[in-house]
Amino acid sequence: MTLPASRRTVLLATSAAALAVGCGDQDADGDSSGASVSAGRELASTADIPVGGGKIFKDEKVVVTQPTQGDFKAFSAVCTHQGCIVATVADGTINCACHKSSFEITDGAVTNGPATEPLPPEKITVKGDAITLA
Repeated sequence: MTLPASRRTVLLATSAAALAVGCGDQDADGDSSGASVSAGRELASTADIPVGGGKIFKDEKVVVTQPTQGDFKAFSAVCTHQGCIVATVADGTINCACHKSSFEITDGAVTNGPATEPLPPEKITVKGDAITLA
């Protein structure tokens, strides 16, 4: 005879499943560093990134900027406030539309809250006119 599951049993099973899924951030090599799955893939041409601006790559969750001619930077495109993907790069800042946080294109530092943490840097390689995730 099978007894119906109690509320406690259902809650415990649901919590355990959620924890198991939450712990699954490892890539195929078992590395949980958070490195991009697209590493080594060309993102853009240097001509695609405007001087004093940048371009957001939503699929890769990366924003690439060019603060001054020939100086390319990359940051996580995930806003440090509540995890929205940033929406624009304009007037020297990377801007999140969710709650209006903004960040410097030079170093990812917060220029306007509510975010309090800078955008983390991402590794890129510029070779010739190709910008590649490192």
